[in-house]
Amino acid sequence: MKKLLLCVAALAAMFATGAWAQDLSGNWQGTLKANKDLRIIVNFYKGDKDPWSAKMYSIDQGGQAIPATSVTEHASSIKISVDMIGGTFEGKVSEDGKTITGTWTQGTQPLPLVLVRATPETAWEIPAPPPPPKRIPADANPTFEVATIKPTQAGTQFSIHPTSGGELVATDASLAYLIKFAYEVHPRQITKGPAWLDTDKYDLTAKPDIEGQPSLPQMRVMVQKLLADRFQLTFHREKIELPVYAVTVAKGGPKITRNDANPDGNPGYGGGPAGMRVINSTIAEFISFVLNDSLGLPVVDQTGLGSARYNFILKWTPDASQSQPGGMAAGAPPADNADAPPDIFAAMQQQLGLKLESTKAPVEVMVIDHVAKPSPN
Repeated sequence: MKKLLLCVAALAAMFATGAWAQDLSGNWQGTLKANKDLRIIVNFYKGDKDPWSAKMYSIDQGGQAIPATSVTEHASSIKISVDMIGGTFEGKVSEDGKTITGTWTQGTQPLPLVLVRATPETAWEIPAPPPPPKRIPADANPTFEVATIKPTQAGTQFSIHPTSGGELVATDASLAYLIKFAYEVHPRQITKGPAWLDTDKYDLTAKPDIEGQPSLPQMRVMVQKLLADRFQLTFHREKIELPVYAVTVAKGGPKITRNDANPDGNPGYGGGPAGMRVINSTIAEFISFVLNDSLGLPVVDQTGLGSARYNFILKWTPDASQSQPGGMAAGAPPADNADAPPDIFAAMQQQLGLKLESTKAPVEVMVIDHVAKPSPN
């Protein structure tokens, strides 16, 4: 009897801890009722470290595989975190092991989602991934052969991005921001310019003279040429000591995932200051695109991590002095919330293993010698 009681206790413990895990392997599918119906597929497979890993496919939005950050199983409960798109799914597996009834949350709006185990007869087809974009040769020196620059339309929001065809499209962008993008500088490193450098906003569409998608360095050089041609920008450089933020590696080392899958690809940034998803980025690029846009001082890279590329998520609570990428005000900080992320200094160290500290350092600045409003299209 004693042995029987021990066996029953052991079984109960296995169910309670999730050690008696169901076989989740394979595809599970369901329809998410968002603004439009979206067919979702979740593929579970055995992980290298955790019991389960997963990939998610939104097959009505292209069907590219989105890897889950983690899969947590406890008895019949399942939680999937997909940090790349800022989403989570939490559900319960039915007793017969054929459905998972739960909720998908992305942002603040939870939506019901029921996943059904797919069979060969019911499985939805996952679209083939699109072919990689044609790239401009690395040794090429492209120029924008056509560029349209117009005063921005009222109500337009800031954005800047390359298209799949290689064009650069920017809206509501100041000349100061275009200089910052082209030369990888903080606004405080641009001096002696006229007031309209910051206040006049433009919509820009520019097409390279070589077919294909340029690399980020090629895009920067093309914008430099455009600024010289259409804005008649000339400047010289000086080095002065300025208050800065320095990024260094914290004790214990970095906590970021190296991306070796696409070393020649461009970086990607999604979300905003409260939750920034960074893909295939060097630390220098992360500083240029995110930190220099969000903080009031120039940021210098003292990590020694060089040209290595990384994927990571950074969640922080901005204060009212910080801005969003593009120079947009962050607004007032959120009300006190015990679950709110820490400030950017603590978040960098806790989540990335990197320290952000104020100091002084010699910094190169751009001194504007001449600039004019853009020439006609």
